[in-house]
Amino acid sequence: MITLILVHPQSLSPSQTWSFGDRDVIRVGRSPDNDVVLYSAVVSRHHLELRRIGSCWKIVNLGSNGSFIDDRPLIQAPIIDGLMVRLARSGPQLQIFKGAQSRSVSPGESPIAGPEPQTQSGVLAS
Repeated sequence: MITLILVHPQSLSPSQTWSFGDRDVIRVGRSPDNDVVLYSAVVSRHHLELRRIGSCWKIVNLGSNGSFIDDRPLIQAPIIDGLMVRLARSGPQLQIFKGAQSRSVSPGESPIAGPEPQTQSGVLAS
């Protein structure tokens, strides 16, 4: 199972949650044919994908406006529990958990430890 939480921009509290069981690809974007639809002008029609490869998950940017982890542009990266990703520079923020999750990570709190995403010239890649 993988869970995505839309984080409210001011209160940083969960405003919407999606959970997916036996799926290998989860698409996020503005278009209604996505698994997670976000209605924001800065979100691309097909903005990003979460892909399961064996027992691991990775996140892949597809959007023309970019996706960001810790203000660094994302190409693709492994997903660790509690990963926060922003869609576009000023867009919505999603928190991702590999499993059911009932709370989001507070500002300043570290997500559960995992491998650091690799960077390539300041751009996240794996």
